[in-house]
Amino acid sequence: MSANVLIVDDSLTVRMDLADAFTAAGFCALPCANLSDARKVLSNGTVDAAILDVLLPDGDGIELLGELRRESRGRVAVLVLSSEAEVHDRVRGLKTGADEYVGKPYDIGYVIARTRQLLHSRASSAPDSKLILVIDDSLTFRQELSAALEQGGYRVTSAATGEEGLRIAAQQRPLAIIVDGVLPGIDGNGVIRRVKLDAALRAVPCLLLTASSQLDEELRALDSGADAFLRKGDDATLVLAKLNAVLRSATESHQQLETKSLLSPKKILAVDDSATYREELATSLREEGYQVISAQSGEEAIELLSLESVDCVLLDLIMPGIGGEETCRRLKAAPHVRDTPIVVLTAVEERSAMLAALAQGADDYIEKSSEFEVLKARVRAQLRRRQFEDETRQVREQLLRSEMDIVEARAARELAETRAALVEELERANHDLKAAYAELQQAQSQLVQSAKMASLGQLVAGVAHEINNPLAFVISHLGTVKVSLGKLDAELENTTLPAAREHLDRAQNRVQESGFGLERIRELILKLRTFSRLDEGERKIVSIRESVESVLTIMQHRCKGIDVHTHFGEPDQLDCFPSLLNQAIMNLVANALDAIGEQGTLTLTTGADQSNGVYEIVVEDSGPGIPEQLRERVLEPFFTTKPVGQGTGLGLSISYSIVHKHGGKLELSAGAAGGARAVIRIPLHQRGAK
Repeated sequence: MSANVLIVDDSLTVRMDLADAFTAAGFCALPCANLSDARKVLSNGTVDAAILDVLLPDGDGIELLGELRRESRGRVAVLVLSSEAEVHDRVRGLKTGADEYVGKPYDIGYVIARTRQLLHSRASSAPDSKLILVIDDSLTFRQELSAALEQGGYRVTSAATGEEGLRIAAQQRPLAIIVDGVLPGIDGNGVIRRVKLDAALRAVPCLLLTASSQLDEELRALDSGADAFLRKGDDATLVLAKLNAVLRSATESHQQLETKSLLSPKKILAVDDSATYREELATSLREEGYQVISAQSGEEAIELLSLESVDCVLLDLIMPGIGGEETCRRLKAAPHVRDTPIVVLTAVEERSAMLAALAQGADDYIEKSSEFEVLKARVRAQLRRRQFEDETRQVREQLLRSEMDIVEARAARELAETRAALVEELERANHDLKAAYAELQQAQSQLVQSAKMASLGQLVAGVAHEINNPLAFVISHLGTVKVSLGKLDAELENTTLPAAREHLDRAQNRVQESGFGLERIRELILKLRTFSRLDEGERKIVSIRESVESVLTIMQHRCKGIDVHTHFGEPDQLDCFPSLLNQAIMNLVANALDAIGEQGTLTLTTGADQSNGVYEIVVEDSGPGIPEQLRERVLEPFFTTKPVGQGTGLGLSISYSIVHKHGGKLELSAGAAGGARAVIRIPLHQRGAK
């Protein structure tokens, strides 16, 4: 898509000349006569570049420049086009943000070339790897070839003359150039020779096209430096194939230097206190395609060069204020101007003056004359020298980069070797660490085993205590029965049968008294079996009221002297593992009774908390309670606060496991009236509550 160029100038002639020239160059020209019209164009669409006159009927062009910069339109390339008479206008424009300030009278080719160069530099910092330049004076052929190239995946820019093509090549540096052999002005062979002589363009492949059938045309093309030769009658497929082959070869054998082309727009600063001489000099240089900036003193020259760069300085030796020698010394001392060629001009034929100027850093010295051919030749020589120095510097930089790449590669290799050695050392250290960790785990395992053995010892002590007492009761009472039966046997001859029944009743009563210890044995055995494996049984819906009452019936002999209160809420039924849930409730009741002792209160409450979707079974006692810091530990297996031999530490841990198996929670807290409060919370199921 063509770039939009805003042209703002109150002169109809200037405005239309610029518009016609930009349109012919492939741009979309937007001419405006004043600031008001220009602002309307800016508000209605996108503008890529702007050519602004300074003096306008309704304001100042530099005012519009300031608006462009303030509105973050930094992407717009701006050229100020005005008279060279007032240096302060140029300084003001450049300080406001102009990319270029072109003095009137101007070279329209330079304006277009400079605009294209600025747009290209803004388009992308990366080179365009798909741009092909087609140079041919036939519009029809350019269009046909461009269509074929675009279909092949390339972008195309075109020119009708060799001169225009060379300017475009210098500004955009295409991937390849396809040029017609016969052109007005510079012909195709001349274009190729100039490209190959230009350090910035010589790596660009060139293909020469011709309609001639003469055999020597190909030899002439190759002698001029062409990379390939094509005939206009060739099929588009053949053209694309040859272009691709040339590009492959060029990619493999060349690396393009970023050197500024001699064909790109050049800017010359002429510094002289004589306005007549400046004008004559500028006119002659513009004939060569140069853009000329004028300054009438060394002070003006220094100020201008602080704002914009030029390609060469022509400096009068004798001027009011700062003379040529001092101006030259100051410019050569400034880093941003130091490499710019300076040619000293003077009418004084003194060897000492020439030597003094050269001593201050001047690159050349020439006497003033109305004949400017020698001066222009000297300028061209200085520009070529500058390009050669740039190319040489870049070659040196490439060599330095290559050397640095070698050094970096060596350093990277050494770093890799060092890293490999460190990795090996770390692997050894890691192996040693793993071995130490294994030993630590073994020691920890032994420690855990010791803790388990201690817990099992505690368990055995508790089991021995729990079983020993009832067995002692049984053995003792069985002995009593035996003695009673012996006495009965001895007295049978002297007593009646009622006396024997009395002895048996007494023995039976003594055995019944041992029922407390036997029930404890039954309870302990049930705990051990539950702890070793949670025997689930079948999950079904049961009555919680019946479960609680069943537990209290089993534990009734331990509830003597205890006030037992029950509160059964709704719903009564719950989906659960009946035997496991009964065991959990029994363990909580047993713990509560142990805490209460011989006298106290035990409360059991059941019911659903519909707001939380859980069923609650609450066991609350009036015992001493559980210290807050122990409420989590008492749920651990084998942990007990009871003296050795009086508890196994399994009851609460088994209840916790059973509740967890139901997907619920077991929570311990302080009771409302002291003591401990244990709450079983089991999620309600749809079939579990009625």
